[in-house]
Amino acid sequence: MASNVTPLAARDGGGTDGLALDDYLPFRLSVASNGVSRLIARAYEDRFALSIPQWRLMAVLAEGPLSPQAIVARTAMDKVTVSRAAQGLLTRHLVARTDSPSDGRSHILTLTETGRRLHAEIAPLALAYEAALLAGLAPAEVAQLKRLLQRLEAAAARLSGEGG
Repeated sequence: MASNVTPLAARDGGGTDGLALDDYLPFRLSVASNGVSRLIARAYEDRFALSIPQWRLMAVLAEGPLSPQAIVARTAMDKVTVSRAAQGLLTRHLVARTDSPSDGRSHILTLTETGRRLHAEIAPLALAYEAALLAGLAPAEVAQLKRLLQRLEAAAARLSGEGG
């Protein structure tokens, strides 16, 4: 972990008095993410019997086959979550697993035809939820929000030692 971060208490000369939780960006991001995930999870669970990790796995695999390790890197989900999601999708025949041609210890996950059909049914719903969430923002604000989120992700990766 990078050690060039100065704790808030050291900067403001006090204890935790300088931390207003409602103004603390990591808290705001977490609350927003959890709220959006809960909203969408209800729709996916009720209508399609999918958990959020299962939907994320399907969405990533719709872009092409991947190893579980690549899915972890792409989605920022932990290995156990990816494994459980994959197992549930394998059981429902939405995903297929084949041996990795480049690594005998790994495997590749691919959407099955049934998985592709389900993804095609869910994708418009996902896009509709996104549109509803962003309806109060101008297109330029949406573009700026996405750019800022990418920059925050990159900064977090750098600070954690994961980025380049």
